[in-house]
Amino acid sequence: MSLDLPQGMQINAPLHPRFDQILTREALELVAKLHRAFEPRRQELLAARVARQARIDAGELPDFLPETKAIREGDWKVAPLPKALECRRVEITGPVERKMIINAFNSGADSYMTDFEDSNSPNWYNQIQGQVNLYDAIRRQIDFVAENGKEYKLADKIATLQVRPRGWHLDEKHVLVDGQRVSGGIFDFALFLFHNAKEQIARGAGPFFYLPKMESHLEARLWNDIFVMAQDHIGLPQGTIKATVLVETILATFEMEEILYELRNHSAGLNAGRWDYIFSCIKKFKKNKDFCLANRGAITMEVPFMRSYALALVQACHKRGAPAMGGMSALIPIKNDPAANDKALAGIRHDKTRDANDGYDGGWVAHPGLVSIAMEEFVKVLGDRPNQWDKQVSGSFGPKDWMNFQPEQPITEVGVRNNINVGIHYLGSWLAGNGCVPIHNLMEDAATAEISRSQIWQWVVSPKGVLDDGRKVTADMVRALIPEELAKVKATVTAQGEDTATYDQAAKIFEEMSLSDDFPEFLTLPLYEAMD
Repeated sequence: MSLDLPQGMQINAPLHPRFDQILTREALELVAKLHRAFEPRRQELLAARVARQARIDAGELPDFLPETKAIREGDWKVAPLPKALECRRVEITGPVERKMIINAFNSGADSYMTDFEDSNSPNWYNQIQGQVNLYDAIRRQIDFVAENGKEYKLADKIATLQVRPRGWHLDEKHVLVDGQRVSGGIFDFALFLFHNAKEQIARGAGPFFYLPKMESHLEARLWNDIFVMAQDHIGLPQGTIKATVLVETILATFEMEEILYELRNHSAGLNAGRWDYIFSCIKKFKKNKDFCLANRGAITMEVPFMRSYALALVQACHKRGAPAMGGMSALIPIKNDPAANDKALAGIRHDKTRDANDGYDGGWVAHPGLVSIAMEEFVKVLGDRPNQWDKQVSGSFGPKDWMNFQPEQPITEVGVRNNINVGIHYLGSWLAGNGCVPIHNLMEDAATAEISRSQIWQWVVSPKGVLDDGRKVTADMVRALIPEELAKVKATVTAQGEDTATYDQAAKIFEEMSLSDDFPEFLTLPLYEAMD
């Protein structure tokens, strides 16, 4: 199998069956066009992140931007949304794996965010096979037969599809244009749009996207300009593409209205992250010795800095006529333990009840078995309305609320061990090609590993990183616990009938990333270089 590539493009990766159906010259010409037009700006924006981080490290604190005051105070709304995006009470998420795609479409959720990013291990096979899978699903040609002979096919009524490409920081290392790596996000977006946008429109819903990891309105402007060029290139009316932005970095919180404004002709609202958001707080203020968070489990959506951010997101969205989407409940059904299962389901109900009453128009779940429970809680509040865009949140939110980083305690040995255990377990699965992993009754993705290693790093570095029994968390303590937790992870994985080959490497990477002098910005960057 050989490919007819555009001039200046190289692909250094194997071609599996049907990859040539995705990697067509016409589709790759769109990738190359967007790369040449926008790669310099992507690099400028990534450099701006580094420069801003240096200023924060030196003591600068984020605040609202004076130069965008007119946008915040102006009278404007996002463009009207298509009917397919009016009702999003429950959204299910998951990687672009064939069986998961079918189960998510059939789950009963209003919407399905399929993921080329955090819940997908981005090796070459997963990325391109994911495009094949979505190509088939959109045309209702997808099926899957499990090893036990069980057949999976699409139901008559399926969820509305939204696609999450990779974030700005990630490259697609296998594809070069003029000797430069292309952006992973542009690559994922362009291939999907080229092959599927017109088919989706003919079928009544799409093309819709989720945009991750943004830190500023200028990064949103870049996506908007890409949308404009891409729509022109394939002959779509401007504004056909709609995209929801994940507010999963603390800096984006200060620019929520500006992000909506930049994407106003293409905006489908904002979504409230959790683990990535907490991770971003630790990362951005890593040099602040007064800042140290408690065990991960204690940082709920109801602690002050998370609560104020969640309410501010609804306020910004509904003020501008945009949907406000609640974040993930990572809890999953627990087999063979009725008491633990009841507790997990109660946690889901609690999360969705709070979000619905706060004004959110819907929220995420990670498992098909939770769709009906989440739906019940939103329907209790919404009734037969598809959304509550008209609900306005009163009050004023700002730096004093979003940087009120509490609680600082408890930090426990159990918490330290849990971060090490979960981090190693997730990384081992990710290196083996699985980015969506059930661990300790939670559905975990890359954000899990990020918060696990960032908390360990913070507890070691901060003077406040002291256990409830008085011991200081140190690098030596962490190094002593890693082999113990690695042994537990291997035992769990072996009991599940899976290979443990990648877990020693995972433990080594976790130790390096958790205990390095400089805080590495993203765990996935060195991991990606280590995979095929």
